[in-house]
Amino acid sequence: MTPTAYDRRQWLGLMSAGSAIGLLGSLPPAALAQTAWKPTQTITYGIGVAPGGSVDLYARGIKNALETMQLINGQTVLTDNKPGAAGLMALQILQRNPGNAHFLGTFHTGSLAGQVTGILKADMREYVPVAMLVEETTLMAVRADSPLKSAKDLVDALKRNPAAYKIAVAPLRGLNTHLAIVKPLKAAGVDISKLTIAPFRSSGESMTALLGGHVDVVSATGPTVVPIAQAGKVRMLASAAAERGTGPLAQVQTWREQGVPVDYVSYNGVLLPAGSDAEQIRFWEQALRKVAASKDWISLVEKSGNKPIFKGYVDSYRYLQAELKATQALVAELKLETQ
Repeated sequence: MTPTAYDRRQWLGLMSAGSAIGLLGSLPPAALAQTAWKPTQTITYGIGVAPGGSVDLYARGIKNALETMQLINGQTVLTDNKPGAAGLMALQILQRNPGNAHFLGTFHTGSLAGQVTGILKADMREYVPVAMLVEETTLMAVRADSPLKSAKDLVDALKRNPAAYKIAVAPLRGLNTHLAIVKPLKAAGVDISKLTIAPFRSSGESMTALLGGHVDVVSATGPTVVPIAQAGKVRMLASAAAERGTGPLAQVQTWREQGVPVDYVSYNGVLLPAGSDAEQIRFWEQALRKVAASKDWISLVEKSGNKPIFKGYVDSYRYLQAELKATQALVAELKLETQ
């Protein structure tokens, strides 16, 4: 670990809830106006997946809101899709620009799962999770003409033959869409070590493969599945949320409702590079809070079948730490191989 990374983590660990940001809030308005950080150049937003799927959808939604709501001091946001290595290619944009808050990245539960399983060769604790804006529901879906009518149908078939159906996840095994389906299947008594798992670069590609008959089941988040389900092309069999959703998910039963007492929830937000200071964190937290409260953003998230939320830096950092521990326990329980 570099001294910079160590100092950063030590500061984060010692920081009481909101203290660093609170110090700025205690400054007189005139002093704050003179010292507060603002963007002065184009902002680069690294997206760790190919176009399509929820991570890409929300990153572009955030970009559009920041620009149209004029929250970034007249600057623009350049989105840069860098799929590969479980998101490492996009994270390297932040690694190359420590302390420069003109660079954003995607903060996602899948990255934490990737770190635990060893697929992502990075330590997410060395970045700054400035905000979480979406609580995601992972759905299990099949083609509309599939013989599978419920989660029980799939469980019963896989108990007889775990390799009977090809299951698509994205972008890799061991990430959130994979964990969100193997966790309930294992709890239901399926031998998950013998499943046929097919990884795709994005959930958009997973859905294309499902519609083309190349896979039988997809595990993906709401934005990818819901529009195709509403078009009548796929059937949503189960939600991994703790409670049944609203809107397009109001009729989709959770795994719990179908007799499998587990859930798996993902979160989506924004990262800053290591070394970002309190003023930079404060700026982005305030800007993203406004994005999260906007009608267009709320509509985008709700139409996708997910839940709009806002959790700032302190809560996001606490979630990062807690989720890493929870995922370590889950991976051990599922006996998944780590890289």
